[in-house]
Amino acid sequence: MPLIKVQTSVSAAEKSEVDMLLKGLSAKLARHLGKPESYVMTAFEPGVPMTFAGTSEPVCYVEVKSVGSMQPEQTKAMSQDFCQQINEALGVDKNRIYIEFNDAKGYLWGWNGSTFG
Repeated sequence: MPLIKVQTSVSAAEKSEVDMLLKGLSAKLARHLGKPESYVMTAFEPGVPMTFAGTSEPVCYVEVKSVGSMQPEQTKAMSQDFCQQINEALGVDKNRIYIEFNDAKGYLWGWNGSTFG
């Protein structure tokens, strides 16, 4: 049910580096939300044409979605953690990373032919 999707203007890195980034984000998201990692999905979209602050310097847009409610202290901690990991993995400055956090209602999240609500 939790999802973290990274879109970036940075070209695709080596497959092993992308795998390491996604696995790290998956484990961290599960830990931050207190949910089993077996439900976490990650996605990575490199080479997306993007601008931020009027420039095309490296940039990232990250979506985090989960069934239930995320608290302010959780989103703040996740922002710090995810920005640090993305900066280290992709070289995108932390001040060029936006993260959107979305709580989803269980009945609006489908899985395995049903929903979570």
